[in-house]
This record gives sequence, C-alpha cells and structure tokens, in this order.
Amino acid sequence: MLNMAEGIARLGALAESPVVDTLARAFADAGFDLAIVGGPVRDALIGRETHDLDFTTDARPDDILRIVTPISTAQWDIGRAFGTIGARVRGEQVEITTYRADSYDGVTRKPTVEFGDTIDGDLVRRDFTVNAMALRVPARTLVDPTGGVEDLVRGVLRTPTDPHVSFGDDPLRMLRAARFSSQLAFEVDPATVDAMAELRHTLAIVSPERIQSEIVRLLATDDPVRGIRLLVETGLMAEFLPEIPALQLEVDEHHHHKDVYEHSLTVLRQAIELEKTRNPDAAPDVPLRLAALLHDIGKPATRRLEPGGGVTFYHHDIKGARLARKRLQALRFDSDTIGSVTRLIELHLRFFGYSEGAWTDSAVRRYVRDAGAELERLHILTRADVTTRNVRKARRLASAYDDIERRIAELAAQEELQAMRPELDGNRIQEVLGIAPGREVGEAYRFLLDLRLDEGIVGEAEAERRLREWWAARA
Repeated sequence: MLNMAEGIARLGALAESPVVDTLARAFADAGFDLAIVGGPVRDALIGRETHDLDFTTDARPDDILRIVTPISTAQWDIGRAFGTIGARVRGEQVEITTYRADSYDGVTRKPTVEFGDTIDGDLVRRDFTVNAMALRVPARTLVDPTGGVEDLVRGVLRTPTDPHVSFGDDPLRMLRAARFSSQLAFEVDPATVDAMAELRHTLAIVSPERIQSEIVRLLATDDPVRGIRLLVETGLMAEFLPEIPALQLEVDEHHHHKDVYEHSLTVLRQAIELEKTRNPDAAPDVPLRLAALLHDIGKPATRRLEPGGGVTFYHHDIKGARLARKRLQALRFDSDTIGSVTRLIELHLRFFGYSEGAWTDSAVRRYVRDAGAELERLHILTRADVTTRNVRKARRLASAYDDIERRIAELAAQEELQAMRPELDGNRIQEVLGIAPGREVGEAYRFLLDLRLDEGIVGEAEAERRLREWWAARA
C-alpha cells in the first residue's frame, strides 16, 4: 500500500540531492523550467531505488547544452535530434529532454519529432500514467495530469490516453506493460489488456532487437511470470515466441500428463529462487532464466500418445534446443546467450539417469565435461525442474543431486576437473607417434581425453604407453 506521506518525503529528498539541486539552480538562473520526470518520480513515491535521473524542460537542445556545460564534467548530444542532451553532473549521469509533442505515422515506431511548449502536453504522450508524473524543481511541485498517483495507490497500469491510440503510436508499449506489471507487481487495466489483445499484430513493425531488449528486461525482474502470463493471454507472446503458448497442450480424458505450460512457469520461478540463494550478490542470470522458460518447448513436437493412456516426449531435449536456437537467433540474441541456453536445454534431462542408479566416476566426469562453463546453471536448472507434488520423490531427487554435486567437488579437488585435458598435448602426441599435424593428431587427442575421463589421471608415462598401444592397434 502506497504511503503518500513517506512518498512525498522521498520526493523531497530526491529534490535535495546535490545533482538535482545543481541542475535546478542552473536552469532557474537561465530562465527555464526543469522537472524530474517519469521513473525517478514513480520510484520515489513507492520506495524503489532510482538508478537514472531523467529531466524535462522548456529549454531547447542548444540551450540545454549551454546550461549544463559549465556544471558538468562531460556532455553528449547523440540524442539532440530528439531533444535530449546527456551530461555527467556531480558524478551522476543525467538526461535532459525538451518538452515533446510527437506524432506517429502508424507504419513505423519512428515519431515525427515535435517540441512542445507545456509539461502537461509532454506527460500525456508517455506510455503509462505512473510514468507520466513530474516533479518541478526547485519548486518541488508534483505535476500529474493523468492520475498517476491514484494508479500507484491502486497498483494499476493504465495508458494516459485511449490505449488503442497509445499502442497504435508505439506497439512496443504493449511489451512494456508486461514488464512493468512484473517489475511493480501491478495489475493491468482491463481496457488496456483488451487493446493489447486487439493490437497484438502491430508488433510486426517493432524490430527484433527492441523485442529482445524487453524480453531481457522482463526476465530480469523478480517475478517475470506475471508478465509472461499477460503476454500469453493477450496473444502477444505468439507473435515472437510462439513456442511458449504452444506448451498449453490439450489433455484428453484418456491420456494424462503434467501441464507443461504451468510446469515451465514453476521451473522459472524455482530457478530464480535457487539463483538468488546460491548466488545472492549476482545480477539476474537471464540466460539461465531463458533456459528455464524454454527447456520443454520441444515437447509439443515430440508428444506421442501411447496405448493405455501414457504420453511420451522422446528427444524433446534435442528438439527443444534446436527450436530455441532458431527462435533466439531470430530475436537477435548474442551468440554466447544462444550457446548457453541451447546447451542447458540439451542437458537438462541428463541428471535424471543419475537418480535411477549410481554413476561411475567416469560418468560424473563426462557430465562435468559436457556441461563445461554451464555447470552451475545446469545445477540450478536441474534442481528447479523438479515440480512433483510427491514429497518422497522430490526428496529423493534432491538427495541425489546433493550427492552428485558432492562427488563433482571431490573429483575436482582430486583431479582439477574443471581443466579437463589429456595428459599429453598435441605437440607431445606428434613426438610420441612420429606424425605430422593433421586429422590423426585430433583422433589421438580424443582417445587420450576418453582415457582421462574413464580412468582419471594415469600419469604421463602410462598415457604414452597406452597411446602407442592404441596407435599400433589402429594401424
């Protein structure tokens, strides 16, 4: 519940901060208005930490630059065409933008930039009422022409104007609704939800890079499930990640299986909880969260209804990894993220063989080798993938994973498992066998790597002897 007295006190503290005070005095002395706008005002009112300071003013870009240059250590005008000047003031990065009164053509997201004359006109064109508030400084007057404070109190996201017009101007705002819903734990106004569903196809004019950016920001929230549900229910998710709504598999009276969609959302939530527990000071692990959300997307394509009421999903891990790679590439994710997510999906079933029978040390080494740099994420994903309501089964699986992590740690201490390499390098292989660089060196290297995985460290002399035996048998 929003405590207005505390919120107003936080706004006052924000206005008194050195950077705000310095800017407010400079603009007032130059005869221009200045106001903190958007997210910083919203966050101060509800008690969230503010990282960036955004300002709006009636000054034009040239005037802004002239005013901030004497009081800042750096300035940048890359956004000058849109009325934005950036600067570093009192050690903080700020952006100051001229009042805007843009118009859109409905074909692209690029507005026709028009500078405005009033702060109210500038605020009404913003995405949501809770982001359409401003605090005039140094006067400390709250400007709220669209009822943002009331919506903060109610915990509701609503567009300042007709949502059809707002989303028609910029369809990316529909994804921002999902992100803010998760970030602030707010409900979305029913009329706004209806407009999202009706206008979902207009997302086609938004670039894959911008969609990807909103996905990342949504997944980085503490509870992205709220936003994901909204995107699925409005049909927006089907526009860029259709594999997620496809998880809502139809279940008939004869063939029963776990609800894959709900299971995936539970896995995502559990992965986030484990991530925070195991790595409490780390930034949100978006690749892990993507893998948790997508780990079962291969199931719809591999589902087989068996006689007697059974359902199978053979090789859904492999199919899912391929689908994930294709979809993430289309959304312009970087190669490292794509590699991490697809590897985790490929391996997310591997552990369950361990719970059914003790692995040899060789099998544990291969598990570590195959996971590589994704081992810690794989630990989290595999544990999170247990959503059974059978308490005994859940305890058995947890105990099994405790055991495999213990064995990995012991083997790592004994053999430096993380640096898994044969005991002879490529140069030594060539010397021992008397061969030149080429395909055969690679085959010999793989033989020695298998030897290392199967038997651990055998010593350099023994490795050479076994290599010669292998070479002679091969010849």
